[in-house]
Amino acid sequence: MSLTFHWFLPTNGGDGRHVVGGGHGVDPGAAGRPADVAYLTQVARAAEDNGFEAALTPTGAWCEDAWLSTAMLAQTSERLKFLVAFRPGLLSPFVAAQMAGTFQNLSGGRLLLNVVTGGESHEQRMFGDFLDKDARYARCGEFLDIVTRLWDGETVDHDGEHLRVEGATLGQIPSPRPDIYFGGSSPAAGEVAARYADVYLTWGEPPEAVAEKIAWIRGLAAEQGREVRFGIRMHTITRDTSAEAWAEAQRLLDEIRPEDLERVQSGLRRSESEGQRRMLDLHGGTTDGDARSLEIHPNVWAGVGLVRGGAGTALVGSHAEVADRIEEYADLGISEFVLSAYPHLEGAYWFGEGVLPILAERGRWKHPGPERHRGASVPFAGGRAAS
Repeated sequence: MSLTFHWFLPTNGGDGRHVVGGGHGVDPGAAGRPADVAYLTQVARAAEDNGFEAALTPTGAWCEDAWLSTAMLAQTSERLKFLVAFRPGLLSPFVAAQMAGTFQNLSGGRLLLNVVTGGESHEQRMFGDFLDKDARYARCGEFLDIVTRLWDGETVDHDGEHLRVEGATLGQIPSPRPDIYFGGSSPAAGEVAARYADVYLTWGEPPEAVAEKIAWIRGLAAEQGREVRFGIRMHTITRDTSAEAWAEAQRLLDEIRPEDLERVQSGLRRSESEGQRRMLDLHGGTTDGDARSLEIHPNVWAGVGLVRGGAGTALVGSHAEVADRIEEYADLGISEFVLSAYPHLEGAYWFGEGVLPILAERGRWKHPGPERHRGASVPFAGGRAAS
């Protein structure tokens, strides 16, 4: 199975040489590099040069708008696709289908969609959405039913519990149809994923927990007569040696201020998200100051989640060790990896130049861009000697 790798665009407060927090309704804190077009273009170009297929752009009150950001970056990059996160309750299904069609057709097929139902009621209310969590998932199912039928060229009439459209016909049919990425750990999330997801995304947990999630979603999808691919969202700290990687993890941990840890953990403990609860369980919200004490599986570190909501684990180790862990997850059924680092620009090169060549040698990955032929570094090195 050939693996696919995606990167991350830090529109959630910017980027820096420390863990930039935020997510699930908590403030992101200060960042050293702003999320402007110039810097995000550097990250996007680094990602596509190093062989990443797409870049995830997050959504939320603490982020720049994902649709607008990626539309701009589509003009400053060449091949990279954009995994645009959006919340289905905040716009009509017809508008979402139309936006996706326009983006896909005008970008040359560079759109993927990450559907985020919205895990925090207090944040959803900022957007004018007052449904509870289970109702949001029910509405999401209706939303995706309408959108996918519109993409199929149907004229849609739908009169549901939460949504209603009449005689809806889409003029901007996306070609190709964007894949739908979907995550969630609650029973309601699983039912929607089984019906509509092309790729089910999980945050990075130990392999045995990930295997349980895969089996759960695979079983639900089979009941619908469908097959689903699986992806995982993690951070990376990869270096030439294991000692260097763990020294970097220790540096990131040392820069977390106790008051920031308490502030973020207090906010995250109020989260309604089952996935966020599982992230909190991995580290317990505290640290003894030793980075290695937060290693929850070989080369899997829970330290990021101390001050960041959402994805809170990182692959930490030498390039070969990180490649080994990726293969371990791949053997469970994970085929797509949505990765990031601090900072994201340098991290794209650490992973792209360190880990991906190892996976290529092992036959697990191939660069998605055009082949580049490199000549001999010494002029005439391949020529015949003069007679």
